[in-house]
Amino acid sequence: MENRVLAVTDLHLSRGERAILRGVTLSVARGELVAIMGPSGSGKTTVLRAIAGLETADRGRIDVSGRVGMVFQFHCLFEHLTALENVCLAPVHAHGVARELAARRGRALLAAFGVEHRAHALPRHLSGGEAQRVAIARALAVDPPVLLMDEPTASLDPQRRAELGELLADLRRRDTALLVATHDEEFARTFATRVLRMQDGRLVD
Repeated sequence: MENRVLAVTDLHLSRGERAILRGVTLSVARGELVAIMGPSGSGKTTVLRAIAGLETADRGRIDVSGRVGMVFQFHCLFEHLTALENVCLAPVHAHGVARELAARRGRALLAAFGVEHRAHALPRHLSGGEAQRVAIARALAVDPPVLLMDEPTASLDPQRRAELGELLADLRRRDTALLVATHDEEFARTFATRVLRMQDGRLVD
């Protein structure tokens, strides 16, 4: 696949005696939004966590051209940090970016997602949609070519869901590769470039 930035090959992962992933193979190119659908427990989120390095596969291969950003289902913002501080945390502490530069980049990302006016708000003062946008800005703060998202529409009303879809479409136009785990059939069919389906730890079509 041209411009492929993520390739997962024959990924297997077990927890104790239970096989969670059974030979998952997939790839995502720049500008693609690939949706993984399937019932709860089918392995969708585990695929994302393995790609992000949060779980260790038993065997298989994961190749990524650069860094990976991840947006969790419940956002996982640090409650004691403001929106801007959440966005700046990884660039400053994990990648050694100067605070002033990280803050400028962080404000630009918050502005791009329409939440710059919430830069100094703590997560508990953000709406669900605002928190999600801050979480996306945080994931993109280290400029990853691949963005992983777990159930991004789970807590959104129809208007916010449509807004999220347009935001992701804009990321696609900027050549970000997106891999999204979702139960939301309508969202996947409207905004994904490809839909993959999982059942019992395998991609079935």
